[in-house]
Amino acid sequence: MRTPMMGRPTWRVGCCCLLLLALAVFARSDGGQSCEEVRKLFQWRLVGAVKGLPDSPRPGPDLQVCVSKKPTCCTRKMEERYQIAARQDMQQALQASSSTLKFLISRNAAVFQETLETLIRQAENYTSILFCNTYRNMALEAAASVQEFFTDVGLYLFGADVNPEEFVNRFFDSLFPLVYNHLINPAVTDSSLEYSECIRMARRDISPFGNIPQRVMGQMGRSLLPSRTFLQALNLGIEVINTTDHLLFSRECGRALLRMQYCPHCQGLTLSKPCMGYCLNVVRGCLAHMAELNPHWHAYIRSLEELSDAMHGTYDIEHVLLNFHFLVNDAVTQAHLDGQKLSEQVNKICGHPIRTPTESPRCSFDGSKEKLRMKISTRNGEETLANRRKEFINSLRLHGSFYGGLADQLCVNDLAAADGLPCWDGEDIVNSYTQRVVGNGIKAQSGNPEVKVKGTDPVINQIIDKLKHVIQLLQGRSPKPDKWEVHLGSGGGVVEQVSGDCDDEDGCGGSGSGEVKRTLKITDCKL
Repeated sequence: MRTPMMGRPTWRVGCCCLLLLALAVFARSDGGQSCEEVRKLFQWRLVGAVKGLPDSPRPGPDLQVCVSKKPTCCTRKMEERYQIAARQDMQQALQASSSTLKFLISRNAAVFQETLETLIRQAENYTSILFCNTYRNMALEAAASVQEFFTDVGLYLFGADVNPEEFVNRFFDSLFPLVYNHLINPAVTDSSLEYSECIRMARRDISPFGNIPQRVMGQMGRSLLPSRTFLQALNLGIEVINTTDHLLFSRECGRALLRMQYCPHCQGLTLSKPCMGYCLNVVRGCLAHMAELNPHWHAYIRSLEELSDAMHGTYDIEHVLLNFHFLVNDAVTQAHLDGQKLSEQVNKICGHPIRTPTESPRCSFDGSKEKLRMKISTRNGEETLANRRKEFINSLRLHGSFYGGLADQLCVNDLAAADGLPCWDGEDIVNSYTQRVVGNGIKAQSGNPEVKVKGTDPVINQIIDKLKHVIQLLQGRSPKPDKWEVHLGSGGGVVEQVSGDCDDEDGCGGSGSGEVKRTLKITDCKL
């Protein structure tokens, strides 16, 4: 047999009964009976026994905030402790209200970082497998360069001060001596490191890989930078919430919170709740500076959404990383095809090598590390990074007005009495609050009858400045419909103007190599 759940009407009746009981207790206290209920709640709320608590109501001429013509169950020391408790209660209410939003951002920031780390490992494995399967003679020597390249990709994505132009150039610089020694002049090598270094330095002058290094720079810039900015923006969102969760309230706000939450206790009204309008005035006054975050927070979420929507094609880091090895293959193939011309150019720059027959090292990897006998599982469409971002943005959009409606949320969900119930108006139990109810934000507080709001909050101003800055970054990283300039490096770097869509010139389809889709599978690399 099912037990019916308590409905809202039943709950309200129960609250009414409790309130009437509290009023009855106070009626007895007012007649000089007892402050026992107040003493119990005070000791429970503030942990442990406190000396000097009144046994019965008495005049309270030394009270600063909870002033009343009636006898009181409070002392000045109790009032001071209540004020601390009122501030703590509000801070806990703020943290409870933001917990869902904070978890949403922090969890997704962690998921995105973990997913990017996985993509980097997959792309590194794909590139290593390329050398293992197709260019076995140079695989061992190429391993260090491949590892260094993807380490730099990760460092850049997660905020380190590394330059994509530099690590792309460094990778192709180190690749050319291997291609020259193993494909253009196979099975022979020069014994000196100086000759290999000369070949490495000559790469940028003779361009053995054509425009592929520039294409890689463009793709890396267009995909890594937005993803890096997206992650930084999420971390800033967490910082904003952490800061507002621990906001320091003004003296005026502290007194108003005390009057609203604990002054009723001094009159024995331990179960009373503030009237809705009264609660809104107090909390909107206390959170007036925080409400100023609202338009900037809304713009922050909108900018995140715009950037996320723009990250597709060659702006999609998943696409770029998983197709990197195809461009490497195209680069090696092009150098191989132009081998005779490149050999003549190298001879002019570096001289003729001392030709010493050697046995090229074979594809071999440390067995203690992850072996390349990989089976790449099929990635369903729902599992792509783009879809995860979309799901996150859809959830985050629901919190676009979080700071604008925070005071209302606190009063409606927790602090204030339900409509139609007797409530506390700051002085007594009444049927309704009769004062004017002000709006949210600093400007609206000029007519607030409960809290005086002065000046600005430097902490909130600092957060607003940070939000403005990250909004500019997010908007600057969003590809425009026609073109988007990618600047890599500060001097002599590559500057490309590209369309927002993927085309062959961007290397999306490769040149005969194919393109990695979400269902890419790679055969085992047998060592």
